[in-house]
Amino acid sequence: MLYRLSDRDIERFIEEDVPYGDITTSLLGIGSLMGEITFTSRDSTVLCCTEEAARVLEQCGATVTCCLESGLTVEAGVTILAASGPAGSLHTGWKAALNLLEYASGIATRTRTIVNRALKVNPGITVVTTRKSFPGTKKIALKAIMAGGALPHRIGLSDSILVFKQHTAFMDGLERFLDTLAILKAKAPEHKIIVEAESAEEALMIASAGVDIIQIDKLQPDQLSMLVHQIRQSKPEIKISAAGGINAENASAYAETGVDMLVLSSPYFGKPADIGVSLHP
Repeated sequence: MLYRLSDRDIERFIEEDVPYGDITTSLLGIGSLMGEITFTSRDSTVLCCTEEAARVLEQCGATVTCCLESGLTVEAGVTILAASGPAGSLHTGWKAALNLLEYASGIATRTRTIVNRALKVNPGITVVTTRKSFPGTKKIALKAIMAGGALPHRIGLSDSILVFKQHTAFMDGLERFLDTLAILKAKAPEHKIIVEAESAEEALMIASAGVDIIQIDKLQPDQLSMLVHQIRQSKPEIKISAAGGINAENASAYAETGVDMLVLSSPYFGKPADIGVSLHP
C-alpha cells in the first residue's frame, strides 16, 4: 500500500482554497441542502491521491461512498470517488479534491507509460525520479510516481551521496576527487557512492576508481550502449544509471542500452488527468 499524506497536509489543501468560507454557497443559501458529488475518469488513467481527495471531502463534512485505490488503472467512464452530504461541504471540498486527483493521476499515468515501455525492452531495469518536483508538492509527486511504478531517486540531500561536477569543482576537479574516494567510503560505509559523468571519458575514469554507481548524463542511446558494454567488461559490479532528457518517447531506447536505472524528471511535468465531476442534489 502507498503511503498517505498527513492530516496537516489535508487541512492545508482545504485552507489554501477556502481560507474564510465559501461566500457563493453561503449567499445563495444552499449550504444545508443535501447532495452528491461524483468524480469520473474521462480517459484511461492511473489513479493517485484518491485517498487524500476522499479525506478532503470528509474533513469538509461529507460522507465518502466510493473510493478506488491509488495505483489502479481505470478506463474512461469509471467512478473513482463519490461522496454525499450538505451542499456546503461538497462545494468546499470539490476543487481541492479534484486538483489533487487530476495532478497526481497525471503524474502517475505518465510514469506508468514510461515504466511499461522501459520494462518491455529491459525487464531488469528500474525507473527512478529526481527531486525536481515543484516546491511544496513533493509528497504528492512522490506518491504519484510510486503509484505509476517508479521509485524516488533521491528524496532529498540528506538521504544519499551523489557527487556532481559542481561538487568536484571545489576539490580541484574530478580526478583529484576520485583520489579521495576511499576516504569518502570510509566516512560513510552504509551509503552507496554515486558519481555523475558528463562524457564517456569521465564515466570510464569514474568506473576505474571503483564507485558504486555511475550516473551518466545526457549521452545519446547509441553512445551510451557502447559505453555500458565497456564498463560491464571491466567493472561488472558497478551499477549504471542514465539521466538527462529521458521521457516517454525515448525511454525504450535508453532502456535498451543495458543500464540498470533510468533517472528522470519528465513525469512531473505535463497535462493533468482529465477527471469529470458531477455535483447535484
